[in-house]
Amino acid sequence: MKTLWKSARLLICCSLALSAEAQDIHLSQFAETPILRNPALIGLFKGDVRIQGVYRNQWNSVTIPYQTGTMSGEMKFPIGQYNDHITAGLQMSYDRAGTSRLQSVQVLPALNYHKSLSEDKSSFLSLGFMGGMVQRQFDPTHLTFNNQYTNGRFDPAAATGEEGRMARIGYTYWDAGVGMSYNGSLGEEGNYFVGAAYYHFNRPKVSFYDDKTITLDPKLSFNMGITVPLAERIKVIAHYNQVHQGSYSEFIGGAMIGYSLYDEGLESDRGFYGGLFFRWNDAVVPMIRLDMGTYEIGMSYDVNVSRLRTASQAMGGFELSMVFKSFLNSRNSTLNSVTCPSF
Repeated sequence: MKTLWKSARLLICCSLALSAEAQDIHLSQFAETPILRNPALIGLFKGDVRIQGVYRNQWNSVTIPYQTGTMSGEMKFPIGQYNDHITAGLQMSYDRAGTSRLQSVQVLPALNYHKSLSEDKSSFLSLGFMGGMVQRQFDPTHLTFNNQYTNGRFDPAAATGEEGRMARIGYTYWDAGVGMSYNGSLGEEGNYFVGAAYYHFNRPKVSFYDDKTITLDPKLSFNMGITVPLAERIKVIAHYNQVHQGSYSEFIGGAMIGYSLYDEGLESDRGFYGGLFFRWNDAVVPMIRLDMGTYEIGMSYDVNVSRLRTASQAMGGFELSMVFKSFLNSRNSTLNSVTCPSF
């Protein structure tokens, strides 16, 4: 029975590792990582510069925690007569998963061109590109294999049987993606966007074995967002994201209600938000956010509702985000060149 249980645990760990290998990083606060969501969504904020950080800790109640940390930056530059503008961005991410400590490090620069479609600069068509380096590796010393069990006893010094097959414990590849989005206004205070992106179109090779036929599946991402005013101090912000990568699909959406903390109405950059998101067949995600002028802080928690909830006791992942955004004190600021959407 002990051998059977250890084999089952090994199978689960290997399955989790393979799952992490086949899929990209995902976050519940996906709006805070626009380059990973759709490179055509960078620059959709009030300001000239924005820096965002997200930390996620998942599956503490099931296995060794999966940890993800991201940091991104964006800067906008007006073009010509302040009708169009360009946003340059950089996404850096770190992810470590499971018993094997399978980790991924990403450094992904991005560029987005926003083309004005109206005289009042209230609607834009954007085309964005992302491309950079990804490094992946794991620690084989934390794994066990069937060959190391003899008569139900584990011998860490025994040969694993993988020595002749495993070509490397780490590799680096180049990745690329492209996206398009459209954003427009709904009256004086409302706005919306729709977009789609295509990632890994260069089909990078991703195998720890000497097998050049294993490639990363392309990923399609569909995105929507809308802000609707309800009263002088109250507005609703809704987001939806849909991802398809190989046999994996993810659908997540939800909304937050925001309340302005000052008498400036909906133009105030200080407010409190609270709401609920839902990842289909996986988790319910309560979320809160506090806007404090140039700073924002958000927190969310995944309440697991999938078939794993018995083992996880409904506990999924905690997520924390921090944002800084501001206008530049120069005549080249995009303040006068674009009606900035606020999400």
